[in-house]
Amino acid sequence: MDRRDFIKKTAMTVAGTAVTAPVMAMLTNNENMDLLEKETEKTALNSSDKKIKVLMINGSPRRDGNTYIALKEVESQLTKHGIETEILQIGNGAVNMCINCGNCRNTDDGCVFDEDICNTIATKMKTADAMIVGSPVYYGQPNGGILAVMQRLFYSSGQIVKDKPAAAIAICRRGGATAALQTLNMMFEMMNMPVVTSQYWNIAYGSSKGEVKLDTEGMQTMRTLGNNMAWLLEKIHAGGKDAPERERGVYMNFIR
Repeated sequence: MDRRDFIKKTAMTVAGTAVTAPVMAMLTNNENMDLLEKETEKTALNSSDKKIKVLMINGSPRRDGNTYIALKEVESQLTKHGIETEILQIGNGAVNMCINCGNCRNTDDGCVFDEDICNTIATKMKTADAMIVGSPVYYGQPNGGILAVMQRLFYSSGQIVKDKPAAAIAICRRGGATAALQTLNMMFEMMNMPVVTSQYWNIAYGSSKGEVKLDTEGMQTMRTLGNNMAWLLEKIHAGGKDAPERERGVYMNFIR
């Protein structure tokens, strides 16, 4: 079945209603054919058995603080697009740092430290299509706990996250958010993960619990991020194309 026959057949069964003669006549027009093809792609995407899913990680020890509120604002737009979401809380327990033991290279079980959330994220990212990480700003940097977890995740389970779209958000009282945001994004860039942007840097301001809601521009930035993430994921899944073939990594030390 060629492209035009496929589109005609799909159009005749949309919503279970036969297409009337005037609509069939429109199919002879190339411009309308293109429009119908786009609508057909949307229908196929929405009817797919596999729902698109975004895993969101709250890197704040406060379960429902400003970072969580900002992530929920992003989530509100993803949900409108029919995208499934889940927010994982890093918690306020102890977090291990990577000790460069290399044992994760000899197992498929992820990081050898299994007492915190690192391997849970890895397991959930096997079925997730994208990642969003939020962090409060501590001394111009992301929370040390989320940094430790993400470094171990990417080192031990990088093959699970590579090529999947990602975004970071940073929440601060006054300053340091751009540096924190850049730090988080640098990890995504090393894993060939398309970094999703917004209308501004993915930053919102707030100190006391709930204060971030008063940052109207920050909240709009979060909503735009959610819409941009949904748009990119829909494009990727509608196209059905795999990521580009990668060259084998070349590593060069500057000290010889």
